[in-house]
Amino acid sequence: MQHEEMINERIDQLIAEYLSGSLTADAFQELKNWSQQSDENRMYVRNQIEVWFSSGVTAKDKVFDKEEAFARFQKRIGKKEPKVYRFSWKTFYRVAAVILIVLLPLAGYWKGQETLRQTFSDMVVEAPLGARTKLYLPDGTLVWLNAGSKITYSQGFGMDNRQLSLEGEGYFEVVHNQDLPFEIHTHEVDLRVLGTKFNFKNYSDDEEVTVSLLEGKVALHNSLKSMSDLYLSPNEKMVLNKRTGEMVKSRARAENSMLWTNDELFFDEELLEDIAKKLMRSYDVRIEIADSLKNRRFYGSFKVMGNTIEEVLETIASTNRMKYRYENEKYILY
Repeated sequence: MQHEEMINERIDQLIAEYLSGSLTADAFQELKNWSQQSDENRMYVRNQIEVWFSSGVTAKDKVFDKEEAFARFQKRIGKKEPKVYRFSWKTFYRVAAVILIVLLPLAGYWKGQETLRQTFSDMVVEAPLGARTKLYLPDGTLVWLNAGSKITYSQGFGMDNRQLSLEGEGYFEVVHNQDLPFEIHTHEVDLRVLGTKFNFKNYSDDEEVTVSLLEGKVALHNSLKSMSDLYLSPNEKMVLNKRTGEMVKSRARAENSMLWTNDELFFDEELLEDIAKKLMRSYDVRIEIADSLKNRRFYGSFKVMGNTIEEVLETIASTNRMKYRYENEKYILY
């Protein structure tokens, strides 16, 4: 009995560290492995998290106090007072969604701006406007979802397939599996790998699809135009024009494509129209562009944290290739 209590205390500590964002990769694997050893273990983790949800915090701008949440189940199981973790409800929701996806595929989830939705066959994870989401897929693959993005995958992911669909932008560090290729499907382009690191950007309202490869090798299939599959090597990128179906490969500093995971915006000769959409997602604002500017391309790098949308637009405008004004609750570029 004492041994079981020691194990439960260890698991409670791992959950606390995970939800506060301080859990190491090795400790996360320990928590994941323990939860998957039996239905009893899985239900224990689920119940502990549900106690945390019952803390009564509902406003998204309030501070979530783990001490209050832990006190509920500690009173039930008679443990000592734990370390107190404090952070915003928005942060708590994001990391809680991840642990529910990875450890508790049958758990329900509610509230907040991000959506975790389970249907009969699919799991769906979304990142809201103005925020990014980090998660681990069941096979251990690391995924960062950029603002306004969504991935969908089956509950059998990692066991009988590694296929998912992507809407928006995601950075992937794919765990190698010779027997199960990792596949991403979008309307315009399909990607297939065994294990690699790459960035895939394909928002539905973007004019172009971009895949940048950091490590490994990927095969790209053009679904808009008949052509041979295109293969990328490290520091190469593919750009597909959605209107013409043309898919072109070129050299690139691929590491720049994932700077957004560190809260940085990077424009590598991108269309101003697509840059505006990236700014709208990152800052959750409205931007309108004059037709004469839509085909202009810009290069630059900005930190989201510490820079307002006005400061970013002012820097772009300093090139003397555009102007902007704020009118009727939106920014107009002309």
